[in-house]
Amino acid sequence: MLTISKQFHFSAAHQLHGLKEGHPCGRMHGHNYQLTVYLQGKPNEVGFIQDYNELAPIKDYVDNHLDHRLLNDVFVNVNPTVENMAPIIFNYLKKDFPLLHAIELSETPKTSCRYEPHI
Repeated sequence: MLTISKQFHFSAAHQLHGLKEGHPCGRMHGHNYQLTVYLQGKPNEVGFIQDYNELAPIKDYVDNHLDHRLLNDVFVNVNPTVENMAPIIFNYLKKDFPLLHAIELSETPKTSCRYEPHI
């Protein structure tokens, strides 16, 4: 089985609740996020697992729903941590991309959460 990936970027703000008083993430702040999608399968007759051009709807989703947003307003029922957002984003994308195997959501170059459900 082979896995391909593609990265998408967006800038957004959030404020985390339930933290100890004075925690810096309790204040409104922003990140330059990176969303990496992983698709897994066997190459087709052309040699693609999935044509990267067919991933344009993911870019549209990122640009229209995540970029330059207050993530507290997008993910209204959860604290918008990468750990909480990753499964929601995965499940949203999975219905249109059946080969989606995992996603990784990074809020800094050194921190990320990879969501890979047991299917």
